[in-house]
Amino acid sequence: METAIRDQLGTVRDQYVRDGYVAVRNVIDMDLVEEGRRHIDWLLEQHPGTRPEQLHHSLMTDDPFWVRLVSDPRLLDVAEQFIGPNIALFASHYIAKRPFDGQAVLWHQDGSYWPLEPMQVVTMWLALDDSTPENGCMRVIPGTQEMTLQEMKPRTDVDNVLSSGMDDSFVDEKKAVDIVLKAGDVSMHHPNIVHGSNANTSPKWRRGLTIRYIPTSTRIVTDRQWPSAFLLRGNAVAGINSYLPWPRYAAGKHMPFRGCETFGIAR
Repeated sequence: METAIRDQLGTVRDQYVRDGYVAVRNVIDMDLVEEGRRHIDWLLEQHPGTRPEQLHHSLMTDDPFWVRLVSDPRLLDVAEQFIGPNIALFASHYIAKRPFDGQAVLWHQDGSYWPLEPMQVVTMWLALDDSTPENGCMRVIPGTQEMTLQEMKPRTDVDNVLSSGMDDSFVDEKKAVDIVLKAGDVSMHHPNIVHGSNANTSPKWRRGLTIRYIPTSTRIVTDRQWPSAFLLRGNAVAGINSYLPWPRYAAGKHMPFRGCETFGIAR
């Protein structure tokens, strides 16, 4: 574990338990940040007509760079502090908000959408740009991780990423906190915490990647192969989940990246 990360982790666990979220600074290097930005551009070229907020986990089954990114040892070192050493991926989703056009994410609780038993999961939000109130950074209501999961309601009255949100009676916006991050920082948040983000009306991109890490003891409840179920670190639990093989890089088919020729060979 890198020293810069290790020195922060003694305090972040306490804040996460108390507030339901925490930020960890300078987790990945700027070269990898730039590859992540380039990956978004590549995905949008491959999927014309898809909004940059809608690059979902269903696209990553055969995407070596995406799996390389979510399995970066520095990210897993952070995730391990919250869910233990046996780590799998449930889902990942680029939410990239274009300048002047990026959509809002209405107030919601992640766990209300997810087929997980038990709901033992942590979300990492990886900043690929500086994330600020001006360009629509994530906002949380601290302490609401203690709230039970509520039903999310369809919302089409305003443009929004999820086309849904929670009843306003559960949201006290006066207590909302902006999670301001630099590119390369991450934040972690609890599946029950109430959170969202405003539209991006600024001239700057706000690109980020959500990564939903689960311990291998958490079951993905599905009757088919889940498209982003990858074992990332440690050991699987027999009879819980079926994990996909890590995709191998093929020139002309996948986005090239540092180390792509040998990625996944040793697994």
